[in-house]
Amino acid sequence: MSDATPTEDAVIEAGRSEALKEQIAALLGDSADVQLDPQSAVKISCTPQNLIYVLKSLRDDAFLQFRQLTDLTAVDYPERTERFELVYLLLSIAENCRVRVCVPIDEDAVAPSATELFAAANWAEREVWDMFGIYFSGHPDLRRLLTDYGFEGHPLRKDFPLTGYVEVRYSETQRRVVYEPVHLTQEYRDFDFMSPWEGVQADIAPPPSEDEAGA
Repeated sequence: MSDATPTEDAVIEAGRSEALKEQIAALLGDSADVQLDPQSAVKISCTPQNLIYVLKSLRDDAFLQFRQLTDLTAVDYPERTERFELVYLLLSIAENCRVRVCVPIDEDAVAPSATELFAAANWAEREVWDMFGIYFSGHPDLRRLLTDYGFEGHPLRKDFPLTGYVEVRYSETQRRVVYEPVHLTQEYRDFDFMSPWEGVQADIAPPPSEDEAGA
């Protein structure tokens, strides 16, 4: 057990992260931008065109050995020119460290599949395609994973309506599952209030005045 204080441990870890960053930057060269985030974790940014080279270099390097893809997901930033960001989390068991590979990508762009490098990318890429609509070229079976066949849209996009577009239910009369357009049971109301009590007070009639009460 280490006798170092928490502050000393943080300094040691920060120095280790800085050394890791320099090692990865030397390995990848101009194919990626390597930085430390505010939590002193290594963040690697690259284009979709350089993604496979970056992942393969990190996996096959004799010292780094990032051979585990622990997660693959995406984030939707509608305000950005390149709307989405693919995020790959890699683990090196040999070095006991992790890195994050981030790939900004346009809404209509195509990302290369990493399934030939990491078997774990198979279902992860299917989920990203299903939830965000990001297409992966070279994937062996890019079908939806979480939603039903015939589902319309991609639920984790920030412009996807909370109600969805289609309602799925079992019809007793037809004795089968049917798909129907969503119909709201009440008219739309605006709940964008500064205070949670603002909307309640707006719907409550004011108490009667003394003249009204005595009438």
